[in-house]
Amino acid sequence: MARKPWDLAFTAEPAEVAALRRIMRLHLGMWGLHEVTEEAQLCVSELVANVITHVGHGTPATLAVSMSGTRLRIEVHDPGTRALPTLLDADSDAETGRGMALVDAVADRWGVQLGPDRKTTWCELATSLTTSNCHVECRRVLRAEAVLGSYAVVEEPLRPGRGRLGRAVAEESVITVIADFLYWLRAHGCDVDEALDRAQIRYDAELDG
Repeated sequence: MARKPWDLAFTAEPAEVAALRRIMRLHLGMWGLHEVTEEAQLCVSELVANVITHVGHGTPATLAVSMSGTRLRIEVHDPGTRALPTLLDADSDAETGRGMALVDAVADRWGVQLGPDRKTTWCELATSLTTSNCHVECRRVLRAEAVLGSYAVVEEPLRPGRGRLGRAVAEESVITVIADFLYWLRAHGCDVDEALDRAQIRYDAELDG
């Protein structure tokens, strides 16, 4: 699965946070990284809030997302080179500045890079990927992949065994295969409901024909 880096310019305003969270969820769904969606959305919220609070409302900024090996990397670029994120102590009584503590709690690592005219605050989230372009190691997904590969060599359809037990076992196997394909579709960022609708339409059309 190709997970190409992407970025999005935005204005640092509270109203933008919800939209950025939705965009993050959409892209992670397309990348098959549902497992880190909540953590990624939290990091986006806190990194953007940090810009709003410490650099200022209306600041032009950019959200950039990429893969760093098997980690998901989230970056927020802004022009506030003097407003550096601070990780407060857990027993601090300050009412603000706790955003980076949340990022620190969920991220595998984070940091700040300073450039001539901008800074980049970044964090990386661990995933269960084994390589940056593979699929999440899910038992159902792997099983569906194996079934897909076997389709090319099966010459005869499987026939349910005779009797109630044989039919029940065969029916359960078919249901399991269907469920596995739904997991496969979801892992590849596909719309499961749309796929089911298309399958039903094709099934009905072939029955009528």
